[in-house]
Amino acid sequence: MDIQVWSDVVCPWCYLGRARLEKALAGHDGEARVIYRAFQLDPAPVPEPVPTKTAMTAKFGGPERAEQMFAHVAAIAAAEGLVLNFDRAIAANTFDAHRLIAWGLAHQRQREMLDALQRAHFTDGIDIGSPAALVAVAESIGLDGPAAAAYLADDGGADVVRADLAVARELGITSVPTFVIDGRYAVQGAQEPDTLRTAFAEIARREAVDAGR
Repeated sequence: MDIQVWSDVVCPWCYLGRARLEKALAGHDGEARVIYRAFQLDPAPVPEPVPTKTAMTAKFGGPERAEQMFAHVAAIAAAEGLVLNFDRAIAANTFDAHRLIAWGLAHQRQREMLDALQRAHFTDGIDIGSPAALVAVAESIGLDGPAAAAYLADDGGADVVRADLAVARELGITSVPTFVIDGRYAVQGAQEPDTLRTAFAEIARREAVDAGR
């Protein structure tokens, strides 16, 4: 089974969705190949670091509503063993972070790279829009820091990220996470592991029927 996941690094539901996907696959019979693709919830530049709470308050309709939303998603994530510390999170344009994830894929370390970036953003309050911070994340999973710095300085992976964003537009993806399975089936949102396993079983059944025709 081939699973292509469109997600954004600073999307809490994508972080939750990845954790639930991994739990679902742990109880799934059969092999699965998972590739994470780039999506940007907000492609606007972030000229200087600003707290996520400050950046999102207006979008959520004011401080009180924003605090409710942050508390709600943090509680759901905590039940999955994830720490979302919105008091520390820094808003960032994620284009370069997605480039680094593409570099991680080229080194067969994509899942580790994505995990390190999400923990850096949601738990450690690191500005993942900073090239220096991105290099440090690469080093934290054992990759070569100077090589990562050279890659980022040379616009490495930009074409890969732009291609992912273009495919997302072609597929009509407007919210993430979105899981595209075997190129034919889409599952949207941070679904519960049991829901994902049910979807996988149904897809496998349909594939078997199609193969027998």
